[in-house]
Amino acid sequence: MNDGVDVARDGTQGRKYGPLGTTLVIIPTYDEAENIKPIVARVRKAVPDAHVLVVDDNSPDGTGKIADEIAGTDEQVHVLHRKGKEGLGAAYLAGFRWGIEHDYGVLVEMDADGSHQPEELPRLLTALGGADLVLGSRWVPGGRVVNWPKYREYISRGGSTYSRLLLDVPIRDVTGGFRAFRKETLEGLGMDAVASQGYCFQVDLAWRAIKAGYQVVEVPITFVDRELGDSKMNRDILVEALWRVTAWGVGSRVNRITGRGHT
Repeated sequence: MNDGVDVARDGTQGRKYGPLGTTLVIIPTYDEAENIKPIVARVRKAVPDAHVLVVDDNSPDGTGKIADEIAGTDEQVHVLHRKGKEGLGAAYLAGFRWGIEHDYGVLVEMDADGSHQPEELPRLLTALGGADLVLGSRWVPGGRVVNWPKYREYISRGGSTYSRLLLDVPIRDVTGGFRAFRKETLEGLGMDAVASQGYCFQVDLAWRAIKAGYQVVEVPITFVDRELGDSKMNRDILVEALWRVTAWGVGSRVNRITGRGHT
């Protein structure tokens, strides 16, 4: 039994879910030197049995070095160093592959800046006991944002609504990045075919999960705007999201009309 909002049940009626296994919280970083210590400490306190993987894109501010220092004193903290900044999607995919290779049962997406509150993670994991994928949602009843400028809220709400309608997915917060996957779910999503990077990476994975018939649940969260460091959101990320989602939606409708099914 989960405590969230069911949004996809195709092919999962009556399904029995096995134990979750060990959780790996994946935290991508680029110039998060001010945030990495406190966020890792909060994760370790909120879910003491979980492990943490910091995926650092060679941060110029030394975030990777700080993460190494943390890992040196805590065997449940790990660091994956990448050569450079290649985008959020690529960082998460690298983290997923590392986690699957090391046989973690649950893989969690979480921002480094504190906008995703680790204290809410136990509720996501509880919901995952009866689901394949759990989304921390700002836009379901009980969800909210704190200290966000209105233009950011309009962009986020608008992006989720546009994606939901164009892709025909029953998810209120399709762009959110606080998520918990079962390992088997990620293995079934075809990660090798995922090419999206920024804002639309989250849309891509959620859409794939719905198309594959996985049980997806949304759990309300409180999203708190970062206090330290700079946001990674920019115009190029938004443009990529717009054209990719539009292309996916149009392509899917064309395929249905011509009888070729989903792409």
